[in-house]
Amino acid sequence: MTTISRLTAAAALVAALLAFTAPQTARAAEFSEPQKTEIQSIVREYLVAHPEVLQEAMQEFEKRQGVAEAEKHKAAVKEYSQAIFSSPRQVNLGNPDGNVTFVEFFDYNCGYCKRAMSDMLTLLKDDPKLKVVLKEFPVLGPGSVEAAQVAIAVRMQDKTGKKYLEFHQKLLGGRGQADKAHAMAAAKDVGMNMAQLEKDLASPEIKATLEETFKVAEALGMNGTPSYVIGSDVIVGAVGLPALQEKINTNRCGKASC
Repeated sequence: MTTISRLTAAAALVAALLAFTAPQTARAAEFSEPQKTEIQSIVREYLVAHPEVLQEAMQEFEKRQGVAEAEKHKAAVKEYSQAIFSSPRQVNLGNPDGNVTFVEFFDYNCGYCKRAMSDMLTLLKDDPKLKVVLKEFPVLGPGSVEAAQVAIAVRMQDKTGKKYLEFHQKLLGGRGQADKAHAMAAAKDVGMNMAQLEKDLASPEIKATLEETFKVAEALGMNGTPSYVIGSDVIVGAVGLPALQEKINTNRCGKASC
């Protein structure tokens, strides 16, 4: 939780503790003005003398908030499971029959995605029981949308995902701003049929793919990249390889380490 969030939570806690002394509440009406002033003073003095109570309350608040968020994510994953794990509008890598599916939502102009690409590649290489799904989620401007559109056209032309992965690494790992020109250059470098690519860019499949991804991402509460779905878990942010591996293991065998 950020400092601002902690301050907000602390303020909310104090407000809740003191709310019953406010004139407009039913409970406050049971006390006289001197009694309300005295109660308020006692509460304030106690919190000042025992600030650890606020810390404990915030920790409990974060815990309950985390549980509620996880349950919300699980419900959304269940509702949109077909679009998340089995959509024809996605790139499938690794083991198609893997016992855990790792889904990454990314933006070609996301610096964190660039650094996190090695995490995905390591998991793909080292885990023969993992299915990997990649979804273009261009949230960082027009250049990102253009790059995603070209990526979708590459996927349409490459049913195996092998050329797509080459393209993906070249564009996401490249320098400079990703846009149509850079994406088309990457596609040409990996041997795509450029005439077919231009034709596919005009296909309604491009728009349909992005609309599906944004709809799913919104339902899952994703507000940035990279974001992941691993089993029934939703992870927002570049959490690193160990955390991703732990989530995979938890979904595979119920433990952090299988």
